[in-house]
Amino acid sequence: MSSSRTRLLAAQAWVEVHELLDLQLSPLGLAAIDALSPSPGEVILDIGCGAGQSVLQLAERVGPRGRVIGADIARPLLDLARARAAGLDQVSFIEGDATLLDLPAAGVDGVFSRFGVMAFTDPAAAFANFHRMISPGGRLTFVCWRAYADNALDFAPLRAAGLEGRLDPTPFSFEDPGYVRGLLETAGFREISIEAHDDDVSSGDLEAMITVLLKVGPLGKILREAPELRAAAEPKVRAALAAGGDGERVALKAATWVVTARA
Repeated sequence: MSSSRTRLLAAQAWVEVHELLDLQLSPLGLAAIDALSPSPGEVILDIGCGAGQSVLQLAERVGPRGRVIGADIARPLLDLARARAAGLDQVSFIEGDATLLDLPAAGVDGVFSRFGVMAFTDPAAAFANFHRMISPGGRLTFVCWRAYADNALDFAPLRAAGLEGRLDPTPFSFEDPGYVRGLLETAGFREISIEAHDDDVSSGDLEAMITVLLKVGPLGKILREAPELRAAAEPKVRAALAAGGDGERVALKAATWVVTARA
């Protein structure tokens, strides 16, 4: 399957479950937004903004005198994000590869990302570009996944489905903090902090979690690309989640890094 087709399927799946996925990811993104600490009037670039929840959260922090620019490579997600941000004059969007974004040098106060940095084709070039765009003393903050083995949100459904052998490791490419630090130092960042942040996250009840896990994340990716596996996988995942929760709120551990640095 081509990379463009893979991205399109992922974007369409995210659009379909965006409200449930927002419930799951929002606490993790807010931890990083708190670390960024955007102030009223600042200009913030949101990399891999997806369906726009983090853009809206950032816009609330910078206020009407500030500006938030959401960037993503997936048009279906940007279309949804634009619709959600309608009426917010301080919000705009760019479709494109983060490595190639051509915003003015020193034009933003901060660059933020909620799980939008792990799949760069050339991460060194991407972070160098971010450094170029951030004003002197400005901040970079992102949240990314730690190791697969630390994330029950990912390994629990995959193990239950018996599909760990098909895992795409890309979302966990920043699991090594030494690798992340090296990337940022090479790009010119300083005052680098890489802090572990764990949270038990949920999209709601058993049905809500099943809906999300079968659409997005590592298991969702496998089932999008091999839908014939879903019939066998779904009852196994459902049984595993039911055994581990009360049905009213099914939560799984998410293990992340919250990374901050200055330009």
